[in-house]
Amino acid sequence: MELDVRGSFPEATLAAIRAFVESQRTLHDVVVAGLASRPERGVRAVIVQDEYTHDVVVRWDDDTYLVYDTT
Repeated sequence: MELDVRGSFPEATLAAIRAFVESQRTLHDVVVAGLASRPERGVRAVIVQDEYTHDVVVRWDDDTYLVYDTT
């Protein structure tokens, strides 16, 4: 999964996010990883763009959210 970083993050935070997303290949992987790491990292929103594309929002911490663009 490609990691596109917007903004400035400490290297330790980026390393933790990379480790979190590294093995995720499907939306199922995202949900399982979020629930396995911390309950608050579950999927927070699914934004339907059209019938084929959805954005999936996962809370990382109080100030950071991960957004997955799925097609």
